[in-house]
Amino acid sequence: MKLGARMIKTGLAITMAIYLAMLFNLNTPVFAAIAATFAIQPSIYRSFQTIIEQIQGNIIGAFFAIVGVLLLGNSPFVIGFVVVIVIAVNLKINVEKTIPLAIVTVIVIMESQTPNFFSFALGRFLLIMLGVVSAFLVNLIFMPPKHETKLYFSISNLTDDIIKWMRMINRHASDYSAIKDDIGTMKENSIKMDQLYLLYKEDRTYLKNNQFTKGRKLVLYRQMIHTTKKLLELLRNLHRHENELLCMPEELRELITEQVERLTSYHEQVLLKYTGKIRSQHSTGMLDELYENKSSLMKSFMNYYNEVENDQWMQWFPVFALIIDYSDQLEHLNRLVESFKNHHTDDNELTIKEENIN
Repeated sequence: MKLGARMIKTGLAITMAIYLAMLFNLNTPVFAAIAATFAIQPSIYRSFQTIIEQIQGNIIGAFFAIVGVLLLGNSPFVIGFVVVIVIAVNLKINVEKTIPLAIVTVIVIMESQTPNFFSFALGRFLLIMLGVVSAFLVNLIFMPPKHETKLYFSISNLTDDIIKWMRMINRHASDYSAIKDDIGTMKENSIKMDQLYLLYKEDRTYLKNNQFTKGRKLVLYRQMIHTTKKLLELLRNLHRHENELLCMPEELRELITEQVERLTSYHEQVLLKYTGKIRSQHSTGMLDELYENKSSLMKSFMNYYNEVENDQWMQWFPVFALIIDYSDQLEHLNRLVESFKNHHTDDNELTIKEENIN
């Protein structure tokens, strides 16, 4: 079992919340711990958003809980009625993420049986807010998330997985059911890749020069993601039409195999170029070959299509279009990487480690 950063930070936030509650002599510190659990977020920006929203949501919960006790008492029916009102109000002001903690606030305030209700309610409210603040401080100080590194490895690992299967298809060594299952897994990983991109996009930079660099990186990573998705789409179509590929003329089949192999090798080199593991000049010759092969492939396809009447050729139009589109996206990605490396040599803070990053 591997401990992730969020797991550790949750434990730290709970510990800090309990200690702070004991330091301020607040009874029942467990409520601060519960609040800290709800408030941990995957990024500093989201953590800041959460603390603002939680303050709003908990003020609403505390207000209606106090009013409910004063006007109607604290019977189970009244508690349920107040919870419904608090949920409705939070939804109305678009802070639905705070609903679970606001409900906790209502319950811990309304369960009071003491005559000094106001001091009890204030203490419970402060406990909840103490937990929220503890989670924010832990997220800000301890183990700040490295979303850029996670994003790069998400793109790189998914690309490697797709390329492995692409090579198996080219060698006609792939198992149909196995690749079908893996394509489903790779689609799920593609969704996670998009989520990491959003988290990285949300990370704030405060220096003007860093903002410019971050903007260019966002464009670069967006193109990396788009190119990888094109590769996944090509893999899915090659898998779907694998039998038709075997029925093609040998010359054209070899051209397709050769072009796909060159494109995937070039894709690997572009990603390595971004991390500085290969020189920029190394891939220049391959780029010229890709231009020539792309033109030869389309000319051969059109020649065979005009000569042979076969419905199966119609099914291959999308595949050829995807090969050309994937090639164009790779060329665009390479230009972005070259431009970034030329202008931001010292600004690349990507942490490269040969290990999984949680």
